[in-house]
Amino acid sequence: MDAREAALLALNDCQRQGGWSDAILKKRLADSRLSSRDRALATQLCFGVLQNRILLDFYLSHFSNLPLKRMEGRVVEALRLGAYQMLFLDKIPHSAAVNTSVELTRKHCKNPRAAGMVNGILRNLERNRNSLPTIPQKDPVSYLSTLYSHPEWLVGELLTALGSGETAKLLAANNGQAPITAMVNITKTTAEALTAVLEEEGVQVQPHPWLENCLILSKTGSLERLTAFGDGLFYVQDPASRLAAEALDPKPDMNVLDCCAAPGGKSFACAIGMEGRGEVISCDLHPHKKKLIRAGADRLGLRNVVPMTADGKVFRPEWENAFHRVLVDAPCSGLGVIRKKPDIRYKDPEPLKDLPRVQRAILDNAARYVRPGGVLVYSTCTLLRRENEDVALSFLADHPDFRAEGFPLPEQVGDARTGMLTLWPHRQGTDGFFICKLRKEE
Repeated sequence: MDAREAALLALNDCQRQGGWSDAILKKRLADSRLSSRDRALATQLCFGVLQNRILLDFYLSHFSNLPLKRMEGRVVEALRLGAYQMLFLDKIPHSAAVNTSVELTRKHCKNPRAAGMVNGILRNLERNRNSLPTIPQKDPVSYLSTLYSHPEWLVGELLTALGSGETAKLLAANNGQAPITAMVNITKTTAEALTAVLEEEGVQVQPHPWLENCLILSKTGSLERLTAFGDGLFYVQDPASRLAAEALDPKPDMNVLDCCAAPGGKSFACAIGMEGRGEVISCDLHPHKKKLIRAGADRLGLRNVVPMTADGKVFRPEWENAFHRVLVDAPCSGLGVIRKKPDIRYKDPEPLKDLPRVQRAILDNAARYVRPGGVLVYSTCTLLRRENEDVALSFLADHPDFRAEGFPLPEQVGDARTGMLTLWPHRQGTDGFFICKLRKEE
């Protein structure tokens, strides 16, 4: 198996199984014997096709007599792989892009004539690559949807929230690559010492421009193989998630509850901020996530993290008024992490409509666990107002014993004096994220 075959099979799995591309590709690569260079190429190809799928299909449709929707799934993915390499990658010869797609079609597709069809379509595209069809610009929703490969319903919502200029910048940022950001485990090391250890292993390291004890990593290879990772000197977390934990403001010897914790990054940030003193109850609905959180805490040496399986919507009387700090990082549409999970944009929007009801149910329940004078933080990794500000404002309207409270931020991030903050990939370079800090009256 080579990089292109791994990408093709992962893309086909995403379409057929409906799973997330990052997990599916990781499994495919784990089962392969690819070099680190080929693993990187397979990842680039898989993510690149997903990031540009609507645009690729727009071009391919102009050079095919047969509609793409009538083709076998693997044939379409082979076409997209070939087109992506020709249109977006400079170092791969067009002939190689065409030939490998044809061979993959011949190997993995049922129709014996499919390979010839793929050859014809991609050769036609290659001949016309300097005179590609123009995307119609009469309708800004349709135009931006095609150009940046985001569904029209999402583009429409973003245009309403941001206007055309910023929407285009956000969509372009969504099609970029999120940096790998490592949070320093300051219970074990310092940023300077960790930088030296990582550089000895060939990793390129830069300090984050506005977040303390955060490093931007590149040329890492597999993170799990790094000695510094195995020794628990750092964990990977987006700066936006770290800010949510900082808004919670946990102190040593406090009792902290993280209601929807997996994979545990915010719990780890709290435990580190508490200097290993006090207790962080780190909950998730799914039993297997408890093991994931436990493994992460053990690797980092955070003995004050206590993983539990719990449903955030179900009241636990023994927790009433028991916690100084409660974090609700609620289940959401995930539309702020499109850079990391590019196929999220293609999910059916209909089930998303019920999310605000679920989010309010968890938030209402978690509010009962906050001590008088304590803090409740509500956060999501989405950019939809109905899951963010609307949920927070409706909660405040129904809970007069809580008030929104401002929290400090690095100067480059913005202002959270209202107690609410939205982070945007094209503005702050983070995941799309919402944070609301709520204080319970004494």
